[in-house]
Amino acid sequence: MDPTEVSPELYQVAFENERVRVLKYRDKPGDHTRPHAHPDSVMVTLSSFRRRISSGERSVEVELGEGEIRWLDAQEHAGENIGDTETVSVFIELKEPAPERTPVLGPR
Repeated sequence: MDPTEVSPELYQVAFENERVRVLKYRDKPGDHTRPHAHPDSVMVTLSSFRRRISSGERSVEVELGEGEIRWLDAQEHAGENIGDTETVSVFIELKEPAPERTPVLGPR
């Protein structure tokens, strides 16, 4: 379920080494991705956009501004540009497994 294989017209590999893979994503209003998976990643938005993200029976609408940086836990989803602007973003995917986590009390 590699995004570059299921939606190659939208995802391109910009950089890759043994520790990370950097994907550039670009779409237009109305475009949508096929279901795919990402490992733990950092997303950097290069444009403002509105999207609908779906996973199984769940769906959520997301609106992000240009220049935002977000941590994304590993996930499987499909997305659709529901706004009136292009979506342009970069995903920095981590290849190393997540460390074992010790439960934390309270917000992080």
